[in-house]
Amino acid sequence: MALRTLFSKKAFTTASGFRPIAAGDRCFLRQARGLTVAALPDLAYDYGALEPAISGEIMRLHHQKHHQAYVTNYNNALEQLETAMAKGDASAVVRLQSAIKFNGGGHINHSIFWKNLKPVNEGGGEPPHSTLGWAIDTDFCSLEALVQKMNAEGAALQGSGWVWLALDKGSKKLSVETTANQDPLVSKGANLVPLLGIDVWEHAYYLQVHTDLYCYMFTT
Repeated sequence: MALRTLFSKKAFTTASGFRPIAAGDRCFLRQARGLTVAALPDLAYDYGALEPAISGEIMRLHHQKHHQAYVTNYNNALEQLETAMAKGDASAVVRLQSAIKFNGGGHINHSIFWKNLKPVNEGGGEPPHSTLGWAIDTDFCSLEALVQKMNAEGAALQGSGWVWLALDKGSKKLSVETTANQDPLVSKGANLVPLLGIDVWEHAYYLQVHTDLYCYMFTT
């Protein structure tokens, strides 16, 4: 599955030195560093299209509130980074790295997550077939074994994070990986390509899980 992010293809490169830059040179600075703003992607389906598996209200909040927050905070951090670099403020540049990583990772991860989902009437929920199906059978013995492994890895993940089905471009094998918080899969290795990402953050499911639990408690 091709991975397409909302970022420019330009690579992010850090400065090798700092020097004061006039305000009018900010556009040049952004281009020179390969910095580009992020944008919230449109979904290819309606918010309610995944019901009853995921409620439309959860999808709307997840997309419009949580993903949008990562986009907004990432862009704000980039703007602050430009200012810090223009001023030669090395301590501010270092401090902003964590905000850029966290919010940029949240944007990348969620952009993948939306593309992993598809309504049933468009083929969602169908078992993998062809090359991917064969690779799953080869590397995990069966789809059921893969599902069990991903469930176990997600349950064992402390705090919030992601569970990934990854392709190692070097070994040509599939693996299950986890990343903490909003770390993207690339943080585990440049050869790893995300094929499927499962959001283990509570914000992806909390309304439905809490509602289902409430209904269960008061109907038993």
